[in-house]
Amino acid sequence: MIHCPSFRRQQGKTQIFPGHESDFFRNRLTHSLEVAQIAESIAFRLNGIDPFLAQNPINPRICFTAAHLHDIGHPPFGHNGEEALDECMRPFGGFEGNAQTLRIVSQLEKKRYRDGVFNKIERRAGLNLTYRTLASILKYDTEIPETRSADDKVKKGYYFCDRPVVVDIKNAVCPGVDFSNTKFKTIECQIMDAADDIAYSTYDIEDTFKAGFLSPSKILTFDTDVLDIVAIQVGKEIGSSEFSSKDVIAVFLDLFREFVLPVEDLSPGSDDSIIERVLSSLTYQQDLDAIAEDGNLRTSFTSYSVGRFIGGVQVEIDEQVPQLSRVFIEYKTLKEIETLKHFTYQATIRSNRVAVSEFRGKSIVKEIFSALLGPKGRLLLPADFQELYKAGEGNEAAQTRVVCDFIAGMTDRYAIEFWSRLYSNSGETIFKPL
Repeated sequence: MIHCPSFRRQQGKTQIFPGHESDFFRNRLTHSLEVAQIAESIAFRLNGIDPFLAQNPINPRICFTAAHLHDIGHPPFGHNGEEALDECMRPFGGFEGNAQTLRIVSQLEKKRYRDGVFNKIERRAGLNLTYRTLASILKYDTEIPETRSADDKVKKGYYFCDRPVVVDIKNAVCPGVDFSNTKFKTIECQIMDAADDIAYSTYDIEDTFKAGFLSPSKILTFDTDVLDIVAIQVGKEIGSSEFSSKDVIAVFLDLFREFVLPVEDLSPGSDDSIIERVLSSLTYQQDLDAIAEDGNLRTSFTSYSVGRFIGGVQVEIDEQVPQLSRVFIEYKTLKEIETLKHFTYQATIRSNRVAVSEFRGKSIVKEIFSALLGPKGRLLLPADFQELYKAGEGNEAAQTRVVCDFIAGMTDRYAIEFWSRLYSNSGETIFKPL
């Protein structure tokens, strides 16, 4: 798994900040490594606290593997690249990062080929993983329609053309189970999903602290309009229509108080006067912002948050079908995770500085796609993709998917370089292979 090109390419794909900005900030690869360690820790913890799992333990290695693989389907330029490819692929089943992950590990990677199959497109069999491992990355048990309206957003699920793979996974992992009224999501997949949320909510905000985009004092005095949007989004995730901007601040106060000099009554649900008292004191403000500015304190805060959130992951055993047992995050922890996630998204990822970079990435992806499907565009593909394109002759959907697979596998830097070869005046060399 870690020896395949798709895994290595994650080092060149954006997490929050573009990779060329600094080698400190996380990319998709380092994010996946962190998710893997958290997922393994969750599995070990649940095995240790639940009597049923003590006798029938979760396999931490499957959780570990699922976490390593969970993001390899993401295209260059993060979610903007995903939106660009989805818009280009609307007539042929769309594009979605999780669906592409399943496609890569079950078909596209070149570790195994099907015996007796000679069509170059159909003979690919991916990484030769077990069905239980394949199931651990199947986050959404929903088939993405073949065609959708032009204004549809990205649909989470698996491609309609990969339905046979999903059917095989379900039959192998849960034989005899009727999924007409039951969603398929294994316990290992749920653990990976929880670990991803924990990593996203903690490590991404650490990166924004390091980048100087945010500090604790900025968070506690952030624009009310943004806090209101965050509160609405968090409320949807936790099932509460009463979650407000004050509750957003209360979550951060509760997390920060472990690292601030003693302040009376600094606790969840504190009113505005507490915030004013904290920020009116230069000493307290300096102590708060040291969480962002002091490297030791910043990493300690992240470590504390990760440990706190792992402790909030619980399990509800289904003794009839243990592989589909429910993993969930208890309410208080879920509220904290979702608050950090949505605040970071609104305050950083939606900021104009990051948005400019993402807008450029979306345009690059669309222009490359257009060129490759234009007259003689197949000649611009690497030799192995040209062969796959030719193998799909007479099937427009198959040929378009080959182009999509090629672009989806690009790193940010490679996409920019490929685009430059097509459109820029920089005089890119013809001697560097595609």
